[in-house]
Order: sequence, then structure tokens, then C-alpha cells
Amino acid sequence: MKLNEIKLENDYFEFDENFYQRINPTPLNNPFLISYNKLMFDEISLDYDEANSKDFVKFVNGEKSLEGSEPYASAYAGHQFGYFVPQLGDGRAINLGKINSWHLQTKGSGLTRYSRQGDGRAVLRSSIREYIISEAMHALNIPTTRVLALICSTHPVHRYYGVVETGAIVLRMSPSWIRIGTFEYFARSKNAKENVKQLADYVIRNSYAHLINDENKYEKMYYEMVDKTAILMAKWQTYGFMHGVMNTDNFSMAGLSIDYGPFAFMDYFNINQICNHTDSEGRYSYLNQPYVGKWNLEVLANSLKTICEVDKLNEYLKTYFHIQEKEYLTLMTQRLGLNIDKSSDSYATLIISLLKALQTSKTDYNQFFYELTKCKNYDEITKVIDISIYRQTLDKWLEEYIKLRELENQDFEKVQERIKKVNPKYVIKNYMLQEAIDKAEEGDFTLVNDLLNIAQNPYDEHNEYERYSKATPLEFSNIKLSCSS
Repeated sequence: MKLNEIKLENDYFEFDENFYQRINPTPLNNPFLISYNKLMFDEISLDYDEANSKDFVKFVNGEKSLEGSEPYASAYAGHQFGYFVPQLGDGRAINLGKINSWHLQTKGSGLTRYSRQGDGRAVLRSSIREYIISEAMHALNIPTTRVLALICSTHPVHRYYGVVETGAIVLRMSPSWIRIGTFEYFARSKNAKENVKQLADYVIRNSYAHLINDENKYEKMYYEMVDKTAILMAKWQTYGFMHGVMNTDNFSMAGLSIDYGPFAFMDYFNINQICNHTDSEGRYSYLNQPYVGKWNLEVLANSLKTICEVDKLNEYLKTYFHIQEKEYLTLMTQRLGLNIDKSSDSYATLIISLLKALQTSKTDYNQFFYELTKCKNYDEITKVIDISIYRQTLDKWLEEYIKLRELENQDFEKVQERIKKVNPKYVIKNYMLQEAIDKAEEGDFTLVNDLLNIAQNPYDEHNEYERYSKATPLEFSNIKLSCSS
């Protein structure tokens, strides 16, 4: 399909105009394409050749409108670091419309009424980070928003301490952009019950369509949101992902990872790792993420009290940690090649001791699991310790692990084939992204596209970038980033 053949739909204008602003994007100066995502071109049946057209760049930049598009920015509220902010919203994002169940949104498209003190722009470094990590998460089977394209410009953007950076726009895609914070905003509006009901119906149509005719659809929407969030948190923890800003306005009602700012995949394992230097109290540390997920769901339950029995919601919320822990245990035993049906209690103990051993031995988290995939026999498993800086604790853990593998008496080669499917060779780390950013700021976008390929194919061989399969260099390990990252 050609770009001009695309017809977008808009389904947000059923709400009162107090909940959104119709506004056109403000284009960047001299835009040009950095990268486009073939996987998402396929999703909307768009011809690859269209990416090389001037019209496509104009579309992403907001200079060209497609049939049916009525751009708007939406309002929401949110708890930021635990404190309620009554009005937030799309301060630098513009919603363009929907195609094939995907809502298109450009990030960095200029001021809206929700920009507050911001300039409505996104800079090249943050746009590259979101562009690549969205695809990396998807390849690891972690629910996430996606991306269609990334453009750059000569547009100057002023940031902290007088630094002038380059303006960029990433075209994001999601089945839904509704957040817990959206419900918070609607719940505090005039005619709150009617507005919250209308929003819940909208969310159900977009993300829980099987509930449309259910008698208790609002409660069941919440129950499924609990399940989705618990499983999402388990997947984050399993792969060592840290979001960095788990505010309720950054929490998707579709159960997706959204709004990538100071994120990180774990380098050398530290259970208390904080990836956001703004998070001085460690509210959003790696360890705390599942607990914050539950806290956010409590906020959602309170926002639904006009259309649901809150006691029922809170009662179901008690299942959250059971779901999260069961999923986490299942995923971790898969990464270790163990059969969870044998003895979940002993394996839970084994996983807890593994985390302690990885931290004590100063071992790169995901590299450890990848090294297990390379072993051809039990003797080689004992040599995995060679990737650690301090050996003793992990050495003892590996002995216990081998005993359990032997006790299960599974075919060694078949187990190795299984764990190769869940332990990627490449996990996108912040130092890799920074290398791509540094080159891009000099006008070389090769590494951006190469990292996109690695992110989308993390289990494959990428011989030119073999070094990215190794432990993060110590000087770049577990660095903290800002919210503007």
C-alpha cells in the first residue's frame, strides 16, 4: 500500500473536549529520515519504498496529513514519584489516528496545552533510545509500544545548562495510549461517573473487546489489568529491565511497557539498582518494580470506584503477587533449563540464591544466562564462573545447579536447545545506545540501524558486533540517567 492510500480513523472525539485538544503538529526544520521499521510497515501493509519518499518524511514531521487524520493531544493526570499531579497530558506528543488497531503518535511534535514548562520537543538522543528499545522489548516477548520511523532535523532544541541539541521525532504505535493517569483525570472531572464509564467503555473496545457484552465488564477489565501488569512486571524482572519512571501516567491500560526515558537493562547485577538519578529515594529501583506496579493498580481501583465495587477490585488485587511470582518463577526456571513442575519450592530457593550469587560475584546479569546456552556438558557449566569478577559464591551456586539438572535427568542437548530460545546473545545496554547516539550526533546513523537489527534479532549471530555479547565494560556499568534521557 502507498502512503496516500492509508486512511486513518479517530475514535477519541466521543469524549468531552475538556479531555483533549485538537492541534496540528509543529514541524521541525529540514527533516530527514534516519530509520524506518520494516516490521511495523508490514503491520500496516505499507510499502517499504514509501520510506524513501519526501511525503513520508513530511508525514512524520507533521507537514502532511493523511486521509481521516484529525491530530490531537490528550489530557491525563498522574502520581509522579508518589505525589498527585492533577493535570499532565501529551506535552510533546500528537495523536494522528488509528490504522489496523494501531494508534499512531508522533513524539517531539511541538507545544500543546499540556506542555507546561516544556518546549514540546524531543531530542535526538532520547528519540534513538526509545526507537531501539521498543523493538528490543518486543523481540524478548515483553509487551511494549512499537515504532514506525525516526526522523532528525537541523532544528535546535535548548536543554539544560544552555546546551543546544538536535530536534528529532519518533513515530510511535500502540494498541492504546490510555494510562492509569487518564482514569485519574476523568475521575476528578465534572460528571465523573459518566466520564469514567465512557473511558472504560473505550478501553474495553480497544484492549478488552471480549468483555464488551459482559455483565461485569468494568470489574473484569480491572481484573485483567491486574493480570497483565503482574505478568509484565515478572517479565521486566526476569530480563533485568528497569523502567526508571513508573508514575501512573506512564502506566498503560493495555498492560504494555510505555514511555521510555531513563530505562536500563541490568549490567552487573544489583538487586537495588536505580537507573534514574532523579529517583533519590529508590522508589523505582529494580527490586521495587513489582511493588510499584501493585501500588499503581490500587490508584486505578480508586479511580474506578464510581462504576465498580472497590471492595471487589481490592479483593482481586490480593492475587497480584501470586500471579507475578508464579510467572517470574516460570520464566526464570525456563532461562535455567529446569522443569518447574518438579519442585517449585526448591527452585524458588535456587533462584533467590542465584541473584545473591550474581550480585556478590559481580556478574553481568544477561551474559550469565547466555553463557549457559553455550555449554555442551556439565563440566563446561562449571566454567561459566570465568565471567565473574569474584568467584566463590557463584562457584558454589553452580554446583547446586548442576546437581538439580542431573537430578531432573533431562536430555542435556534438548535442555540446551530450549534455553537458547529464551536467553538472547544480545541485550541492548545503555552504553551501546550511547555509542549509536555519539555517532548520530556526528551525522553517522549506521549504528542506529545496526542496533535496530540487533534489537529485533537478539538470538542471532551479529559477527561485527560480537563485543556486544560480552559483559558491559565496567566504566559504563549501571550508570544512572535523567528523565530527559
